[in-house]
Amino acid sequence: MPVSVTMPRLGESVTEGTVTRWLKQEGERVEADEPLLEVSTDKVDTEIPSPAAGVLTRIVVGEDETADVGSELAVIAGDGEDAGESASAPAQQQEAEPEPEPAALDTPSTEKPVEEEAPAPQTAAPAAGGSAEGTAVKMPALGESVTEGTVTRWLKQVGETIEVDEPLLEVSTDKVDTEIPSPVAGTVLEIKVAEDETADVGAELAIIGTPGAAPASAPAESTPAPAAEPKPEPKPKPEPKQEAPAQPAPQPRIESAPAPQVAPASEAKPATPAPSQPAAPAAETVKSNGAGDAGYVTPLVRKLAAEKGVDLSALAGTGVGGRIRKQDVLDAAEKAAAAKAAAAAPAPAAAPAAATSAATKAAPAKAEPSPLRGRTEKLTRIRATIARRMVESLQVSAQLTTVVEVDVTKIANLRNKAKADFQAKHGVKLTFLPFFALATVEALQQHPVVNSSIDVEAGTVTYHGSEHLGIAVDAPKGLVVPVIKEAGDLNLAGLSKRIADLADRTRNNKIGPDEIGGGTFTLTNTGSRGALFDTPIINQPQVGILGLGAVVKRPVIVNDPELGEIIAPRSMVYLALSYDHRIVDGADAARFLGTLKERLEGGHFEADLGL
Repeated sequence: MPVSVTMPRLGESVTEGTVTRWLKQEGERVEADEPLLEVSTDKVDTEIPSPAAGVLTRIVVGEDETADVGSELAVIAGDGEDAGESASAPAQQQEAEPEPEPAALDTPSTEKPVEEEAPAPQTAAPAAGGSAEGTAVKMPALGESVTEGTVTRWLKQVGETIEVDEPLLEVSTDKVDTEIPSPVAGTVLEIKVAEDETADVGAELAIIGTPGAAPASAPAESTPAPAAEPKPEPKPKPEPKQEAPAQPAPQPRIESAPAPQVAPASEAKPATPAPSQPAAPAAETVKSNGAGDAGYVTPLVRKLAAEKGVDLSALAGTGVGGRIRKQDVLDAAEKAAAAKAAAAAPAPAAAPAAATSAATKAAPAKAEPSPLRGRTEKLTRIRATIARRMVESLQVSAQLTTVVEVDVTKIANLRNKAKADFQAKHGVKLTFLPFFALATVEALQQHPVVNSSIDVEAGTVTYHGSEHLGIAVDAPKGLVVPVIKEAGDLNLAGLSKRIADLADRTRNNKIGPDEIGGGTFTLTNTGSRGALFDTPIINQPQVGILGLGAVVKRPVIVNDPELGEIIAPRSMVYLALSYDHRIVDGADAARFLGTLKERLEGGHFEADLGL
C-alpha cells in the first residue's frame, strides 16, 4: 500500500516549511529512515527521513515550495507492490515468448536486450541493501542542522580488514570533527567518497563485506542466464561476469594516478624523464579537478588556500584523481615561505643592511594582492546561514544601539599585577574578556529584561532564570557563537577557563552541536581586532548583545581628591549594547549599562584574583 510522506511539525510554533532540496527523485528507491528531502523553517533546517522502504513514485511539493504542517509531500510505493510488478512483468514475458516463436525470429532477439536490462536494477537492489556486496557505511547526521560532511581522512584502505566499531574514517562538518566507526566487521571492498570530498547525510561512503562478497554479485547476474539457455546468445554473459570482478579491482582509485607513471617508465629506461613526464599530466588533472572554473575544490581546502595565499590553479594535487587535498595546500604554503626566506637570506650580507632588508621584506608583503580578488565561488553553508540569520534578525526585531565609555584603569592594573600568578595557577591567560563577562552576568541578574526573549505570536515574554552567555568566536570557517551554560554560577577563573576552552575548540572544529545553541545573551569582542566600537546585530531569539571595544590608553580628565580636575592617561573602552526595542526600552538599556559601568570602574576583583 502506498505510504504518504507529510510535512512534520519542526518546532512548537512552526506551521509550515519550505522544501529546499529533494535527495531522491521520482522512480528512485529509498530505504526506511534514509534521508528523503531537506526542509527549511523559521526555526531550523533539517532532513526528513523516509517513513518506509520502497520507490518514490510521486513528488507533490517541489523544491522552493512551501507546505503546511501535515500536508502531503510525496508518495512512496511499498516493497511488496514493486516486487509484485517486477514479478508479473517477467511472467508476462515468459508467457509471450513461446507464442511468437513460430511467427517471427526477430522478436525474440529484440526481447533479449530487454531481458538483459531487467536484471540490472535487480542486481543493484541487493547492492543497496548490502546483502550481496556487503554493508554500506553512510554519512551520519552529526547535529540537528548538519546536512553534509567532508571526508578528511580514511583510516582504512580498500582490501584492509576492520573490526566492529573500529574507526574507519574521519569526517568534518561545519559544527564538529569526528571519527566514523565501522558498523560491521569485514574487509573494505569499496571507497565511494575520496578524502577532501563532501557528501550529503545518508550518502554511501564505503562498502564493508568479505573478500568473497565482491564476486558474489556475479552469480546474481547468472540468474537471468538460465532463462535464455536454449539460445546461443547467453554465452557472452560470462564475459560481463569477468568485468564485474574487474570493477572492484580498480576500486582503490589511487591506482589511476600511478598508472601514467608506470607507462612512461617502461617506455624510457632512464629514471630522470619518468618523473618529469607525469608532472605535466598531473597538472592537467588538477586543472580539471582542482581550482578555479576548471573543477570542484572542497570549501575546506578553498578556505585554507585563501588564508595561506596559495593559488589553487597552479597547484598539483595528490588526492584521488588528482584532487587537491588540505595537505597539498599546507605543503605549498610551506614551500612558498621557505622560498621567500631563502630569497631574502642573501640580501642582508652586512650588518648595516639589516634595516634595509627588513624594509624590503615588508614592501613586497604589502604589494601582494589577495588570491580572492576577481574570484567567484559558492557560499559555504555556515556563511549562508550567517547571512540568512542576520537579515532575519533585522527584519523581525526593532534594533538600536547605545554606547557608553568606561574607565577600566583599575582592572588593567589588577591584571598586570596578577596575570603571571593567574596563568601559573589556572593554566590560562588572564585577558580583559573574563572581567567583562563576569560584570555582564551580574548586570543581567539585576536587569532580567535584557536577559529575556519575546514571542509576539503568543503575546508572551520569558525572563530567563539562568544566564547562558554566548561568546562570539572568529573561527576560520566563519563566526561561531558557543555558549557558556549557567555562566552565573562561575567566578572569574571559571569564566576565563570556559572562554579559553570554547574558543580553542571552536577554532579547531572540536565544538559540539549542543554547545552552540541555547544562549540568552551574547558578548562579541570586536576590540580584539582594534575596533573602538561597533553596532552588533542581535542573535535571535535573544534581545541583547554587548559589543566590547578595544581597551586603549588616552588622556582623560579625572577628578583627583587633592589636585582637583587633572588630565591623566587612562585605560578606556567603549561598550555598545544593541537591544530589541520591542521589549527593552532605552531607559532599561541605560540602567543595564550603568550597572555594568559602575562594576567595571569600581574594579573590585581582588577577591576573585586572590589578592
